[in-house]
Formats: sequence, structure tokens, C-alpha cells
Amino acid sequence: MKLKIGLLSLFITLLGCNNTSHEEGNNYAYFGGQVINPKNNFVVISKREHVLDTLLLDGYNRFSYRIDSLETGFYTFRHGDEFQLVLLEPKDSIMFRLNTLDFDESLVFTGLGAKKNNYFVNEFLQNEIEEKKVFKHCQLDPKSYEDKINEVRHKKYQDLSIFKEKNTTSDLFYTIAKANIDYNYYFKKEIYPFVHYGSNKNDILNSLPEDFYAFRKSINYNDSFLKDHFTYQSFLRSNVSNLALKAHMDHSENKLFKRNSVCYTLDKLKFIDSLIDDPILKNNMLFHYTINFLTKNKDDKNYETVIASYLSKSNDIKNNKMVENYASAMNNLKKGGTLPDVMVKNYENKEYSINAMIHSPTVICFWSHTAYNHFKESHLKIKELESKYPEVTFVCINIDDYDLHTTKTTLKRNHISYENEYVLKNPKSARELLAIYPMTKTIILDKNKRIVNSNSNIFDRLFEEELLGAINR
Repeated sequence: MKLKIGLLSLFITLLGCNNTSHEEGNNYAYFGGQVINPKNNFVVISKREHVLDTLLLDGYNRFSYRIDSLETGFYTFRHGDEFQLVLLEPKDSIMFRLNTLDFDESLVFTGLGAKKNNYFVNEFLQNEIEEKKVFKHCQLDPKSYEDKINEVRHKKYQDLSIFKEKNTTSDLFYTIAKANIDYNYYFKKEIYPFVHYGSNKNDILNSLPEDFYAFRKSINYNDSFLKDHFTYQSFLRSNVSNLALKAHMDHSENKLFKRNSVCYTLDKLKFIDSLIDDPILKNNMLFHYTINFLTKNKDDKNYETVIASYLSKSNDIKNNKMVENYASAMNNLKKGGTLPDVMVKNYENKEYSINAMIHSPTVICFWSHTAYNHFKESHLKIKELESKYPEVTFVCINIDDYDLHTTKTTLKRNHISYENEYVLKNPKSARELLAIYPMTKTIILDKNKRIVNSNSNIFDRLFEEELLGAINR
């Protein structure tokens, strides 16, 4: 009952604001909600890459926010490592309720403008279910696969028509809903050669019907409105990867496809440069493929070629600096070398050099409050590995800029011992020196403090094989 009263009072507050002296025009919207089992005490509201505000939750874990001079479109709210898009149009008063233990499935919008957003949430959940089936369907021949995904697309359009009949919707909503259906369908077509079994991707491409990718003629590669939308971004990445695959197979002497080869990466960067003009879309995609290559590439001799190609195409100063710093750091973290002299603190506030902690084969993992699921899953995995490899020391380091008390509280709340848990003394510089990207990055060292692999992953299928190599050195 208290929960219902709390939600009702917040909803009345939001709606009541519509009648205040602020209503001098119609170009505004209200957004608020309640977070059950919060991971921290704030939410972040942003539009594209621009953060509008960081809002503290009140004593009931609620917040409310008014957006004036509303730019109609998608806004993002983040809490912990989860985020959700919400479509806001003039005079919307939307609130939500979510439980972080079941984020997407628990998310429900209410208020003026809620129905359209509940439609998008339900479609997103349905797409997640379909994705699990798509990988199985991708093993069908091209025609049978096409029939399967055409059937799904047709059903989605039927559902959209029924929704429109029952609800008053804007032209904008219909445009987005239609784009969601279409780009999800296009995405499924683009991933077919990658997911279909068989290492000879050239044979798979040649087996496709001539009109399999006929939709490409109508694609807008610079949609300024959809560029923030997940489905559109997913399509663009799969499309670029597929176009580059065909080009790569045409000029590559080795027909055995290697996803992280230099040549294939350069082909992807070329297609991005030729197809995409929107600076945000272009820079983000260039950065995505370049940093992905750098994090997975095993031969540092190849860094220079890819980085040169990236820098010649990107004009994002921040991303460019990150790529250069990452490559420089990885050059100093080569196999057989030692870690830079980074300082860490334990939960008694005692400082140590990271190298001073290494007296046996050691695995160093990292975590952040912004990647809460990884924090929980990695600690569970480490607990499992500790029982299998008692001769190995497993160290976990938080990389955030938070105070020691905040991080300590997170560990305590999750019943995790403080033993072999540390924080970075100088997080910003240490993150660069250790090239901590992505969050799954794991460093393996032998008993002599020598690097075995500075870019491993405890969830990788070959991780334990690498670990045994470190133990036996």
C-alpha cells in the first residue's frame, strides 16, 4: 500500500506541474520514477551524448525532472550499468517503476506518453526472445531463413496496426515503430553469413539469392533522428561488417575468414568512411571497430597500420586520444615485461605498489559500479577459479573515482570479503597505464611478476589454459 501511495503522489506531482506558471508554451515534458533495489543513489538523464542532469533519488528512491525547450526524441536514463531509452514529445508526463533485479522485464511506464514507451519496451523484450531463435534459424538455407524472418516481420506489422487502432499515436511514433521493425529485419539479414555454420564465408555469400540484400538500396546511412537508437546502430554495425566481409573475401588470398584480421578491420573502416557522413555516427563506429581490434589483436606489429587508418578518418579528439593512449599502454604491457608502477589501496587505506603484491602466479581483474552485472558475475567466477587453483592469487581492483567507503559498502552489501580487494589510488592515470578496456580485461602474471597476458578474460574458453601456462613457468 505504501508503494502504491508513493507512486500515486509522484504521478500527481508530475501532472500537477502542468498547471503551474511554467506552462508558457507547450514545448516541455516531465519525467520521473521509482527505482526498487537501487544499485546507487542516482540516475543520469541524457540526450545523445550530452548529460542533462544527474538526479539524486529521494528517501523513497524516487526522482522527478522537467525538461524545458524539449527536443522531441529519445532520451536516455541510466542507473548503475543499466540504461533505457524513453521517447518524449511535447507535454508528456511520464513516470516509470523498475526493479534492478529484473531491469527490462520489470520496467513499466505510466502517465501521458506512457503507452508508446511501453510498446517499445515490449518490442525490445520480444526481440530478445527472437534473437535466441535467430541463431538457430541462421543454420537454415537462405530461402528458408528468409521465410522465417519475413513471418516475424509481418506479425510485427499486424501488432503495430492493432496498437494504432486502439491508441492515439503521433506520426513520429509510427515512423519510429516502423523503423524498429524494418531495421531489426535488416539486421537479421546482415548477420546471416556470420552466424551460418561453416568457416568459408565466401561460399555462404555466393549461396545467397541475388535479391537477398535488395533493401540496401533504400538505407539512410545518416539518419540524424535514429542515430541514438539501438536497433539502427546494431543494423549499421552488422551492415558495415557484412559489406566489408564481401570486399575482404574478394581481395583476400586466404579464404579462411579471420574476424580480427588487419585487412578485414581496414575494410570496415573504409566502408564507414565512405558511407557515413554524420560526425557522431561516423566517429563512434570508427572508434568501436578500432578499439575492438586493439583489445583482441595479439600481434602489436599490426597496431600502427590500423591506428593510422583510424586517425585519418576520425575527427573526434577525445576518442583519438583514447586510441593512441591505449596503443601506447599495450606496447608497455607486452608478454614477458612487468606492470607499470601503479599504486593501489586496500580497504584499510594502506597503499601498495601493484608489483609488490605479486609473490605467486597472479590474476588481476577489474570492476566498476557502472558495470554492476560484470562486478557480480566476475566475483562469482573468481570464487570458482580460486577453489580450482589455490596456488594462484586472484586480485580484484575497483577502477572508479569513488571514495573508499562507497566501494567498501558495495562489497559488504554483496557479501564479498575485502581480502585481495583494492582500489586505484589515482584512477584516471592508472586506467590509462593499465589499458583497462573493456571491463572484462584480465591480466595474468607469473610468480616472477612477468606478464603472461595483459589482455585476457576470465570468461574466455582458453583462459584456464593460459592460467596453467603461468603456473608452470
